[in-house]
Amino acid sequence: MKEIVFSLEGAPYIELDKLLKLLRLVESGGQAHEMIAQGLVTRGGTVETRKRAKLRPADCIELQGCARVLITE
Repeated sequence: MKEIVFSLEGAPYIELDKLLKLLRLVESGGQAHEMIAQGLVTRGGTVETRKRAKLRPADCIELQGCARVLITE
């Protein structure tokens, strides 16, 4: 599984769908929305179904055993 550390670089948060697209874990925003809706993304071990969930420092996202992303400041 790919481990990624993502820094917000001073921003207060990033939305889940935008993060997946920015890190190229999905090919498009539509694909991100579909994966989230299907329950393939977890946040802190719990399925996250909100497409635009605000991710903040210390959040940990996992994409169906393919990648784990830790959000930092």
